[in-house]
Amino acid sequence: MANAALDGTAAALETPSGKGARDENFPVGSWLLPAPLRPHVAAFYAFVRAADDIADNPDLAPDEKIARLQSFEAALTGPPELAAALPKAHTLRASLTATGVSPRHAQDLLAAFKRDATQLRYRDWPDLLSYCALSASPVGRYLLDLHGETGELYRFSDPLCDVLQLLNHLQDCRDDYRALDRVYLPLDSFAAAGIGVEALDRPATSPALRQVLDRVLDGVDAMLITADELPRALRSRRRRRSLTRRPSGCPRPPARSGSRGARSSAAPLAGFGRRRSFPARPTPGASRGPPRPRRAPTRRKTWDRTRTRRHPEPAHQGALPWPT
Repeated sequence: MANAALDGTAAALETPSGKGARDENFPVGSWLLPAPLRPHVAAFYAFVRAADDIADNPDLAPDEKIARLQSFEAALTGPPELAAALPKAHTLRASLTATGVSPRHAQDLLAAFKRDATQLRYRDWPDLLSYCALSASPVGRYLLDLHGETGELYRFSDPLCDVLQLLNHLQDCRDDYRALDRVYLPLDSFAAAGIGVEALDRPATSPALRQVLDRVLDGVDAMLITADELPRALRSRRRRRSLTRRPSGCPRPPARSGSRGARSSAAPLAGFGRRRSFPARPTPGASRGPPRPRRAPTRRKTWDRTRTRRHPEPAHQGALPWPT
């Protein structure tokens, strides 16, 4: 298998998992992003996705994973001819050159994937956050740099990205343990609850394992307080509006108080991501009240014969600017 890394071609190095942007827990290339920047985000994602697939391949030995990931890094930062055989690295390299964004963020992610190949457990909360600093924070830093924001905002984007990573670990904790023998939860939390990581393999969440998950959520709550400042710190008014505006019916989650042991296992995030409640459907045959009066049809005047142009269409009647 070592010859694959020496070969250096995409077919020899990559191990596609079949995952794509639609399979992620976050939007990739959202229409909230300026259209000219979306191809650069797509190039960054494609490179990172290919590298992550190598790190998560259960059929590759740790040394083989590291060798392939080193080939990815060499194609990104080494002599230009090394990138010719890896289209994803070549595309990202051209993107970074065009935008002036440092390759450091992609390199940090590669370092996290190399750690995935060898480190399967994390001692405590700081040890886990040191992994998130490589596996999650660089994504937010890349996007801030791409949009021309200052590096001072890293202190707000880092906890936001780390929170998303930690929630993803909670979501996949059983699958990660069963498929890859990885545990992205602090071992000292298991010890405090009096259980081992084998509890992740059971079909139901025990109260003791619930304590382990809740301790991670306690850390998430504290990090969200800092991350909440990011939208207001952005220089772009457009991005501030898009990130601070809340849809109708989705109020700001209330601050929680009391013991975390009161959380329900069916709703581990409590006030965050809570579903909206909708009125129940009316019973068939039940009275629905008086019928709503219908408006009299009106004809819209589309042409003024005294003028030489059409009246402009109202803004809400045109095609919405969704990306295709």
